[in-house]
Formats: sequence, C-alpha cells, structure tokens
Amino acid sequence: MEPILNAKNLVKRYGKVIALDHCDFELYPGEVLAVIGDNGAGKSTLIKALSGAVVPDGGEVWLEGARVHFHSPTDAREAGIETVYQTLAMSPALSITDNMFMGRELRKPGIMGKWFRQLDHKAMEDFARKKLSDLGLMTIQNINQAVETLSGGQRQGVAVARAAAFGSKVIILDEPTAALGVKESRRVLDLIQDVRSRGIPIILISHNMPHVFEVADRIHVHRLGRRLCVIDPKDYTMSDAVAFMTGAKEPEAVAA
Repeated sequence: MEPILNAKNLVKRYGKVIALDHCDFELYPGEVLAVIGDNGAGKSTLIKALSGAVVPDGGEVWLEGARVHFHSPTDAREAGIETVYQTLAMSPALSITDNMFMGRELRKPGIMGKWFRQLDHKAMEDFARKKLSDLGLMTIQNINQAVETLSGGQRQGVAVARAAAFGSKVIILDEPTAALGVKESRRVLDLIQDVRSRGIPIILISHNMPHVFEVADRIHVHRLGRRLCVIDPKDYTMSDAVAFMTGAKEPEAVAA
C-alpha cells in the first residue's frame, strides 16, 4: 500500500539550529498516526512543513503519489490537508457557522452572490449543522451562538468538525486534548475514531501517552530532528515509547 502523504529527507534550519535533519515521514490511508517526541525534537516543525506553515530548506513532500510544494497553509488546505492547531485558531466573538466557513464563505447563487457578493447564510448554517450532527456534536443547540460561549470540548469539536468538513485527504490534530478535562477528552478521542471510520487518515501530535496508545495505529517517534523509529502500539509499552523518545533506550530492529 502506498502512503497518502510522505516526506523524504526534509531539512529545516533556523540559523545554527537544525530543526529537521533529513527527516522521513509516511502516513497511510485510513490510519491514525501519532507523532511523539520530547520538547525541541522538531515535531512542530515537521507538522508545519507538512501543512504549509513552514517551507523546508530541503527534501520532498508527496501527496497521493504526486510531489507537492506548499508555500502557505492555504496551499495545503486547497490540496485537502486540514490542520487543527493547539490554539484552535478560532474567532471567539463569531458564530459557529462563521468560524467553520472563515475564509471560504458561500455566496448566494446568481446575480446577488456574483455582483452584490451576498453571502448564503442559510446554506452555510445547514452545512455546519449537518457536519456537527455527523460527528455527534448536536449538544450544541444554536449554530449561531458565539464560539466564546462554548466549553473547551465543544470548541475542539467545532474545530475538528471544520477540519473533517474540508479536509478531504488528511487531517492534522496538534495536541487536541491538552487543555481538556477527562470527559471532554473522551469526546475528542471518540471524534478521532469517528473521522477515521470515514476513511480520512489523521496525524495526531500528542504528549498524552494513554491517548496515543488508545487511538493510534502506528506511532512515529521523533528525536533530534528526525524520525527515530515507527512502532506498533500493540508491540510496545508506554514506557518503551517514552524511553525511545528521551534517548534512554535505543530501538532494536524497529522499522523506521
């Protein structure tokens, strides 16, 4: 099986600091791939290079077998890669619908949309409501309520629903449960499994080992700017993963 998204020999330098040191990466169709690594290992730079937020100094990124050159997150989004950042990148004062369609609003058909640039609010509301109910998020009663009135878990749910609605090929989730309580984290983990069941592969960046081991099909261990190994969570313990990550233990014949 060919990877849907892969990178070869990615290099990124910031002055004398090498954030990515000839790093390789593969994401296969329909899987949840966790990316773990110590602080400063280069995880964020890798994800930014895959999502267009950083342009690597060297190496190649391939999507569905074709080489791609992302110069901005917009390029990656247009190619079908959606990213939910830890900060959620939402406008708290705007409604759920407005946040879901920010930057890609629907215009009314015909002359009103084309010449008078009127927005089709009803179409956007119907779409947002459908996407939220698809992911079991209709505890949110009013699609037009401001995002700042939602709980942390509901906000995360809206961000994931937005990514699932527009991320046709790959979804990247950066620490999606970091700021959430137990119950809301559970909902987000269920959402991840719902999205995967629809056939969309997910890259999950997380420090939470129990969450990683619960939902990931494979775990990419990142250390010192490159991929150390890829492990199957069924074959290793959380302690093993942490030891690989910190350098306390070296992986033996683990396929990288």
